[in-house]
This record gives sequence, structure tokens and C-alpha cells, in this order.
Amino acid sequence: MPKPPDPPGPPDTLDTQGPPDTPGLLETPEGAGTPEPCRRGARRIPGALLVLLGCLPGLVSVLVLALSAGGAERPATAGLDRPVRLRTPVTHRAPRPHIVPRSVWLGTAGRVQPPPRYDDKVVAVFLHHTDSPSDYNCADAPEIIRRLYAGQTGVRNWDDIGYNFIVDRCGTIYEGRAGGTDRPVTGAHTQGFNHRTAGIAALGTFTAGVPVPRAMTDAIAALAAWKLGLAGIDPRASVRLVSSNSLSRYKQGTTATLPALAGHQAGFMTSCPGAALTARLPEIREKAARLQGRTATARLTAIP
Repeated sequence: MPKPPDPPGPPDTLDTQGPPDTPGLLETPEGAGTPEPCRRGARRIPGALLVLLGCLPGLVSVLVLALSAGGAERPATAGLDRPVRLRTPVTHRAPRPHIVPRSVWLGTAGRVQPPPRYDDKVVAVFLHHTDSPSDYNCADAPEIIRRLYAGQTGVRNWDDIGYNFIVDRCGTIYEGRAGGTDRPVTGAHTQGFNHRTAGIAALGTFTAGVPVPRAMTDAIAALAAWKLGLAGIDPRASVRLVSSNSLSRYKQGTTATLPALAGHQAGFMTSCPGAALTARLPEIREKAARLQGRTATARLTAIP
């Protein structure tokens, strides 16, 4: 006679751990076949062993967490015997050229004026000419600048000379507006675009046909390279500036894309800095870029 089936054992407590209709440890979803331990004639696994098997995943998880925590507390030592190579950021700062302080040309002629104003940085330079005689003796440059100052603070009633710097025909650079040559002083040189810019004035008049001295253009390039380099600006780049005055070429509030080293006429309706000096601007930009140590490839993207 065939051996009668074994009596049913106690219900498997592991099957009751999940919500209703959730397969237990020894159950298989419908259609997946019968698991080996449940086939007729198969040997049963003792319940205590099943409990131990059910606990194994949890024990493994605890062991992994313990190993991970221990590893996190120990500093990594692999590779410390190898030298660490630090990557130095590329900078393009040109050396500061010699700048004659304003006290040399101003003397005791200064008037009481409000404290200087500042921007966060200088991202553009506007080039001007002073529209004064060009055949001067360079020793007379301080006197000429002093007369420019008197005209702007007198007839025009400005608080100071508008230009941040003045360059004479011999290449001497003079500090103009007060506030510190290495600081982003807000000037009064380009209506609508005095913020985040510096004004460099070439002492003289440089309309079409007037010779522009090499010493002057070299000094302008050196000054622009240094000043723009403080903010990492390529002198050949374009920058975005916001117009603050509708009397400029752009309505107030308009964002204009302009050369980082621009002539006055780029931001205002004028012929300044004169056709002869304007024609030298590409050469001045390239010279300034070389002084910053830049490659021959110009940066063409706009800078905020």
C-alpha cells in the first residue's frame, strides 16, 4: 500500500509577515511553478533553519554597514606615496605700468569734491582724445591736464576730471580721476557707460591724417592690458554693458554688446577719439592681449 501523506505541519510564520495576497518566503506568484521545497516527496527544511535563512539577508546588511562605517572612519592611504599634481588656473594679468600720480599735475589747484564712487570691477575701457593741441612739449603735459581739469570742474561743474587716465604723446601715463588707479572708480567720460568702465584719454587731437605717436599707443595698450587683466578680460573680446542714459547710443536700460577696448564713439554719438586713433584700435587691442600673455586667437564671446 502506498504510504499515506505526511500530516500537514504548522503554518509557516514567515508567510504571514506581508500584507494579504503578498507571496511569502516559500510562495511563488501565480504561473511561476511550484518551488522545490513544496513538491510532494521532497524533504522538509526544519522551521528553525528556515528562520535562520530568513534572517540571513538582514545579517548580511548589518555586516556590510559595519564594514562601510569602519572604512569611512579610516583615512584612505592608497596612492599617498605619489605626488599630487595641482592644476594652476591660467591668468592673464599684465604688469602695472608706471602711472604718474594726480598730485603731480593737480598741485594745489584741486577743489573740494565728494568722495569717489566705485563699481564692482572694470570690464571695458573707452578710448578718448582730449581735442586739444597735439604739438605740445611733453614737459608741459601736467599744465595741459590741469587746464582740462579746470574746464571740466569749472564751466561744466563736474566734481572731478572725467577721465580715469591721460596718456601724453611721449607715452607717459597720468592718473586722472581720484579714487585709486587700481580700483574700479566710476568715471565721467562716456555718457551712458561710465559704470564698470575706465576712460583713457590721449592728450591731443587725432583726427584723420594726424600722426599718432607709437609711444602713445604702446602706453595705451599697456594700461588697458593691466586694467582689463584685473578682471580677466581679453582686450579683443566683446562685453555686455547696460546703458544708464538714453542720450547715449542706446536707450537707458538697454544691454549693449561693445568691444572691451572701444573708442568713445562706440557708446556715444561723437567722432572721438578721432579717425586716426580709431584706426589704430585693432593694433592696440592685439598689443594689449600679447601683454596679457594671450594667444593669437581672439576671444569673441561676450563677457557679462
